[in-house]
Amino acid sequence: MAGLRGRKCVRVRLNLFMEPQPSVDAVIEQIAPRLRRARERKGVSLAELARATGISTSTLSRLESAQRKPSLELLLPVTAALGIPLDEIVAAPRIVDPRVPQQPTTKKDGRVLIPLSRHQGEPRAYKMTIPAHDEEPYLRTHAGHEWLYVLRGRLRVKLGDRDFVMGPGEAAEFDCRIPHWFGAAGRGSVQVLSLFGKQGERIHLRTPRA
Repeated sequence: MAGLRGRKCVRVRLNLFMEPQPSVDAVIEQIAPRLRRARERKGVSLAELARATGISTSTLSRLESAQRKPSLELLLPVTAALGIPLDEIVAAPRIVDPRVPQQPTTKKDGRVLIPLSRHQGEPRAYKMTIPAHDEEPYLRTHAGHEWLYVLRGRLRVKLGDRDFVMGPGEAAEFDCRIPHWFGAAGRGSVQVLSLFGKQGERIHLRTPRA
């Protein structure tokens, strides 16, 4: 009994120090799309890769579509021809901290933007705090669409000929090619969530006043 307890204790200690790793199946599932992305990034066609490796085009196509089981006999010549390390294709995905760093940016008009997305693609997500001010609203235009959700306070929106106020829990979506403006309504600040693409980050063009 003492021996059994000792072996059980060893197993428990090993489990405590072992970190969870991605399964083998999860790693294998990533090989096909990684191969395709690596080839496309290098600008190499399947026919060109077939000539460089001696592997048939159909085999390479099945390998990239996960219809052919990957093996070292296939992966080594392919990665060598593409000039990439094997672990770029086979390595287990690295688990990173998913939390987005809170790095607020204050604009000239006092608006505070906090990014809520880490990636550089679109759409981009921001939490925006807009202070109350007495400036005259002016309409702006830019390409793309914008989506707004009011978290706190009251948001005044001018969209073309329309002028309306939104409260907490209300959302709006509009084509940004329509002249628009939004800001705090009343004497208090307003906090909103904003979604827009990379084009929405360009300099806004003031619409000429009549």
